[in-house]
Amino acid sequence: MNNDISSLFNTLYSYIRVFKIFNHRMRGFSFVIFFLFLSHQIYTQGLPSGGQNPQKGNLYFYWGWNSSAYSKSDITFTGQDYDFTLKDVKAKDRQSKFGLDPYFNPLKISIPQYNFRVGYFISDNWDISIGMDHMKYVVVQDQVVKITGDIANSQTVHDGTYANDDKVISTDFLKFEHTDGLNYFNVSIRRSDEVLARGKFKLFVTEGLEAGVLMPKTNTTLLGNERYDEFHVSGYGFSTVVGLKVAFLEKFFVQSEFKGGYMNMPDIRTTKDKADRASQRFFFTQLNIVFGGIIRLGVGG
Repeated sequence: MNNDISSLFNTLYSYIRVFKIFNHRMRGFSFVIFFLFLSHQIYTQGLPSGGQNPQKGNLYFYWGWNSSAYSKSDITFTGQDYDFTLKDVKAKDRQSKFGLDPYFNPLKISIPQYNFRVGYFISDNWDISIGMDHMKYVVVQDQVVKITGDIANSQTVHDGTYANDDKVISTDFLKFEHTDGLNYFNVSIRRSDEVLARGKFKLFVTEGLEAGVLMPKTNTTLLGNERYDEFHVSGYGFSTVVGLKVAFLEKFFVQSEFKGGYMNMPDIRTTKDKADRASQRFFFTQLNIVFGGIIRLGVGG
């Protein structure tokens, strides 16, 4: 058993190193490759069960925090007097500084990037759940990108016709953030396998697939227009997740997760004018740490 657990952790470490290299060289597709290979490796490890695993009928919930990363994306902006695309735009997340406030302040716990989920085990190994991932997506200011399209009547120096020209994303041209946030409401089906049991502690490997809708609150200032920042259903996403869960006393658990997926946002609001829209597609990854509780409903088989 110790050799099996050591092999699993060595596998995780190896794939993390590979992922970091691919993340710089292969853009978004490395995200998917990483999680597919990792899930396959876990399934083929042949880890024996650490004991009985009576999870059917358990309700669980968790809350925790995420660190996220995004591939470059092309962002298209359309309106009455403009239609242009910015190519290979870089973005990053926005972490709140760790501390008792805001991470553990009940009045501010929604400020950091967080994950919340509620699930129910339909069998000893499978559960279904609903949750929300609150990420933050910030276009990097002052980067130089390629622009193609037309801008007219903006009363700014940015009017013109562009054909794959260089463009600086300056504050007077564009500010574009999903910072309250990039909200991913999703449904998940997950498998959980016990791989080690020691007294009141159990170790589980989890894998799952997710799908859901995106409802960001997009903070946008475009071409001198008034800042716009409202919630709007903007698209959809798919993701896969793998994790390690340590459960104790059959009532609590701590879980680490690697998540990767794809987001398509064809309908992003950018100004108060409903005709003004943006669209983009990108891959994302998350590294999560969550804390949860288990409630035995007493309805399992």
